[in-house]
Amino acid sequence: MTPELHQKLTQWRQHLHAHPELSLQEKATAAYVQDRLTELGIPFVAGLGGHGIVASLTRGHAMRRVGLRADMDALPITEDTGLPYASTTPGVMHACGHDGHTTSLLGAAALLATDTDWSGTVDFIFQPAEEGFGGSRAMVAAGLFDRFPMERVFGFHNWPGLAAGTIAVHDGVVMASGGRVTITIEGHAGHAGMPHLTRDPVVAAGHLIVALQSITSRGVDPLDTAVLSLCMIEGGTAANQIAGRVTIRGTLRYHRDAVKNTILDGIERTCAGIATSFGVKVTPEIVWGVGVVINTPAEASLARIAAENVQAPVRRDLAPSMAGEDFAFYLQQRPGAFVWIGNGPLRDGAELHGPRYDFNDAILPVASSWMAEVAKTALVSN
Repeated sequence: MTPELHQKLTQWRQHLHAHPELSLQEKATAAYVQDRLTELGIPFVAGLGGHGIVASLTRGHAMRRVGLRADMDALPITEDTGLPYASTTPGVMHACGHDGHTTSLLGAAALLATDTDWSGTVDFIFQPAEEGFGGSRAMVAAGLFDRFPMERVFGFHNWPGLAAGTIAVHDGVVMASGGRVTITIEGHAGHAGMPHLTRDPVVAAGHLIVALQSITSRGVDPLDTAVLSLCMIEGGTAANQIAGRVTIRGTLRYHRDAVKNTILDGIERTCAGIATSFGVKVTPEIVWGVGVVINTPAEASLARIAAENVQAPVRRDLAPSMAGEDFAFYLQQRPGAFVWIGNGPLRDGAELHGPRYDFNDAILPVASSWMAEVAKTALVSN
């Protein structure tokens, strides 16, 4: 990684940061990536699973094949960084570092394109719609592994709070699975001054929110891990009217399917009990996301070896996260590993999905070098 390449990658990353696009809308981002691949002289296929792109490099005569993946989409969050390259799209920002992931993968492609010390094929997967919109599933459904028959797949996520450039490699579970929860409470609307003539869904919602918290605190083994977070509540149109309907939205997360079943059973029982107690109709709906991100043993070892080869500090003692990642869907199809690369100290409001978050350009050399090195390491391993 030369200073000149690092400077170029920084410019690319900051351009992407200034022009974020939401999931399923990454048209300009995909075009920018294609322009950079053309500049690097690397052939690619575009439009896979939406705005997905797969670029491929082949060198030598080896038949081995490995995939490297980065995500491209942004979030519906208003940026509050004050940076000169802050988002120019109102209400949208790269609050999770996908701009840095995409740039790091371009950097890995640039490194491998000028490196003669490897043989085989490397596929560079630029994925859309990671933020809950099934981008990995769409790319697989569009024939990702049929058209590009890679044997293994690797990826990374930047990690605020972990020392910049440190690479965390997990043996087994890395990140959680979960689902999106929507609970609708239907009552009987009426005058706020005559509550006895109504069936108040707001009061029922208050009791339901408190009761649902007991599922994880009293229904799940303390040695297990589970989260049920209720993040939105909507209902009512006037201060002097009891609403007829309230909607609660949130998310649940877990690392084991047995815990998933416990939470689901608890939600159904609690909703039924609140419905009976308050004379309302309570309907829970859960849309399940992708599975748990679980590194396969051999590939976790390759990820660690690659980190050591690029002289990055390695951590193997970090607990898994309850955040989710749709890289899990690739790992259901192929062996692989997903690592965290430290973004530096955690600052208030600058955590992942925070309005003051920014990807640390200083880690681009480590991220790009690790991705290139893990591909080379995988291509020569048994």
